[in-house]
Amino acid sequence: MAHITAGVEYGLHCLLYLVNPRESLDEAHHASVRDLADLQGVPVEYVAKLFTKLQKAGLVVAAEGARGGFRLARPAGSISVLDVIVAIDGEKDLFECREIRGRCAVFGGKPPAWSGRGVCTIHAVMIEAAARMNEVLAAHTLADIAATVAAKVPRDFNDQIVNWLAKRAPAPRRPHDLDSD
Repeated sequence: MAHITAGVEYGLHCLLYLVNPRESLDEAHHASVRDLADLQGVPVEYVAKLFTKLQKAGLVVAAEGARGGFRLARPAGSISVLDVIVAIDGEKDLFECREIRGRCAVFGGKPPAWSGRGVCTIHAVMIEAAARMNEVLAAHTLADIAATVAAKVPRDFNDQIVNWLAKRAPAPRRPHDLDSD
């Protein structure tokens, strides 16, 4: 079983669609959960649950209005991959020590004190591995990933996404449209 769930992967992809390195936070992309789900071929309910968690963690905010949806709550350069993982999956240990060292058959069910003294050596390695993994995940931001993606995709891909989202958004209502309601 994977330590980091598929929800994190989908969440990160959704968040990348909200990043536009050419714009300020106030002008950042926003999109509805339905559009983000459809864009990736993921059930809307699933993406809605992810965005509930992301909003609760303060990573996204709801954009009001007919053309609303969600946008990043802060600059992409200040949202780390670790922030997204914790928001979606919660904080969990990489490894759970089972204290097997005290169960050696030689001990006959009565392990000596020395067998359980201090942190298990295997657990110590796993603690170090988890700390290093968290350092790497904290060091990479949405802005970093977006920049890497931007370097790989055709120059007009971002515009294609913006246009695709814009075509799906309801047209803003004009004042005279309200008179017919």
